[in-house]
Amino acid sequence: MDQLSTLVETFFDWGSMRSAISDLLTTGVPNTLILAASSAAAGTLLGLPLAVAGTARTRWLRWPARLYTDVFRGMPAAVTILLIGVGLAPQALAVWGPDPYPLGILALSLIAAAYFGEIFRSGIQSVEAGQLEAARALGFSYPAAMRLVIIPLGVRRVLPAWVNQLIALVKDSSLIYFLGLTAGQRDLFRIGQDSAANTGNESALVLAGLFYLLLTVPLTHLVNVVDRRLRHGRRVAEDPAAELPGLVGPVDPTGPVVPADPAEPTEPVVPSGLVGPAGPAEPTVAPEGATRA
Repeated sequence: MDQLSTLVETFFDWGSMRSAISDLLTTGVPNTLILAASSAAAGTLLGLPLAVAGTARTRWLRWPARLYTDVFRGMPAAVTILLIGVGLAPQALAVWGPDPYPLGILALSLIAAAYFGEIFRSGIQSVEAGQLEAARALGFSYPAAMRLVIIPLGVRRVLPAWVNQLIALVKDSSLIYFLGLTAGQRDLFRIGQDSAANTGNESALVLAGLFYLLLTVPLTHLVNVVDRRLRHGRRVAEDPAAELPGLVGPVDPTGPVVPADPAEPTEPVVPSGLVGPAGPAEPTVAPEGATRA
């Protein structure tokens, strides 16, 4: 019983959580979103040309794209962040001062570009070859066909995978603390870690993890919604008041069908084998003794 109470006090102490929740909301959440959104935007912009180069026919474009992808996907994210954040710190200090955010965003963007590029490449290669041939037959040049037809179709197919990588990027943003952050630059992880180190209690770090869940779990469900929408399309509810072609106004299931132009007379139907309209006063039965042709 004492061990259970010790575990509860270590990880779920309300006093430690209450002291850290203000910093987590006002500083940690905005900084985490800034890092993740900026890196995702830059990584997407770098990943699209990387994907196109990876599908190019010439090896002078395809090989550098493959080399970039293999390097940044193969190295741990922490190593990449430290190499860029520490190695380029003197040059960055002369440009924008001692702010680690630009170098952190650059490192995360380069990592994200490698993953996004592979995602977009798989989407582009999944598009049927007939789509490109049809675009070329309509007069599109190869670059125009890729830009207006193939790339939009491929990107649409891999949107769920792109959102999954965005979730990973939100979590990788916690590695920026390696570069050293000021009090106003701390993300969720750094605030939770500082509070745990100062109080000797892990409750603030648990609360930071809960905030990460609040950011990533909705994105996970968004992936499922997007994937279901792309697979089955938008479900259209049956509307009994929908208009049908050739009819005026909505369809009334209890009333008569009104022609498109009531003033226009309708011609009587002439049965096959008879000459002229079949009036109601004249029978259409052939006289006795008549033979068929």
